Amino acid sequence: QVQLVESGGGLVQPGGSLRLSCAASGFTFRAYAMNWYRQAPGKERELVAHITGAGDTVDYADSMLGRIAISRDNAKNTVYLQMNSLKPEDTAVYYCNARNWVHDFWGLGTQVTVSS
Repeated sequence: QVQLVESGGGLVQPGGSLRLSCAASGFTFRAYAMNWYRQAPGKERELVAHITGAGDTVDYADSMLGRIAISRDNAKNTVYLQMNSLKPEDTAVYYCNARNWVHDFWGLGTQVTVSS
């Protein structure tokens, strides 16, 4: 069965860094674009980073541009999100998403809290 399992979230001070991971199984990983979304309390879920199946194209939300980097390892069926210079407003649940023309898979999310 399809699984997307996020890890790497936690509590970090403002200005700190985190690296999120999403381990995928149950589908042909390289055939799917991968995305990271986030949802803060009381707000809609927003796309923060996108990477194509081959990993040759990436895209970022303006709100985090310059502070994050998405990457993937198709041999390990894993996608990563490196986040630097974190701000309190980055506090949210971060979700991993796999998408192609037919399917749309989601993980359960990992909490990121930026606070002193």
